[in-house]
Amino acid sequence: MDKPKLAGSKPAVLDLEPGSYACCACGLSQDQPWCDGSHKGTGFSPKMLTVETRKTYALCMCKHSAAMPLCDGTHSKLPKEE
Repeated sequence: MDKPKLAGSKPAVLDLEPGSYACCACGLSQDQPWCDGSHKGTGFSPKMLTVETRKTYALCMCKHSAAMPLCDGTHSKLPKEE
């Protein structure tokens, strides 16, 4: 698997409490946007997010963001068939 699977066309906007979160980078997790281990054997690893203070985050669902696991708007530039 050389490219991640598109898990969504818009970010997951969530209020997160302080802590560490393992975010899916491969697009295969059944628990999006969180990693459930489905990446095993793909060459992908989860992207870790450390939250210091409670606030709203936009997490990437297209899995192509340069700021993974945060959304940088890349989803709006991807071809529709990807």
